[in-house]
Amino acid sequence: MSTLEQLYAQADTRRAANQLPYAGAFSPAEAFELLQLDTRVRLVDVRTRAELDWVGRPVVGDGQYAHVEWTRYPGGVPNAEFLTQLKSVADADTPILFLCRSAARSKLAAVEAAKAGFTHAYDLLEGFEGDKNSEGHRKTVTGWCFRGLPWLGA
Repeated sequence: MSTLEQLYAQADTRRAANQLPYAGAFSPAEAFELLQLDTRVRLVDVRTRAELDWVGRPVVGDGQYAHVEWTRYPGGVPNAEFLTQLKSVADADTPILFLCRSAARSKLAAVEAAKAGFTHAYDLLEGFEGDKNSEGHRKTVTGWCFRGLPWLGA
């Protein structure tokens, strides 16, 4: 098991190496460990409500999970209330791990949060379902589910 300092240092190393405009990035395993070590951390799932209903969601500590859509379903329309809703679940100094299906929207959410003054905005690498395999299926190559971390199915 890593220490909080080690986990945050690894995320910061990724920030520097990839010139990220937010605090850094965690692997799924690191994110799960961080959530266990620091109850202040919030896992903010930016997928659509439909994705939660049809696919499932991560299981983390009480009060650590929040859902704030990055885009709306149907149509993929940007959520104009994203920052307002984010502020209702986390303060500007709360460590936030952004999660989506495959780590695309979560990066955008982390950028937007950092621009809005959230100083500890992090991307959760690989996403919930991860990359597609050669047959186009997810949850078989990378991601929270593939890594064997706890989740509830739809």
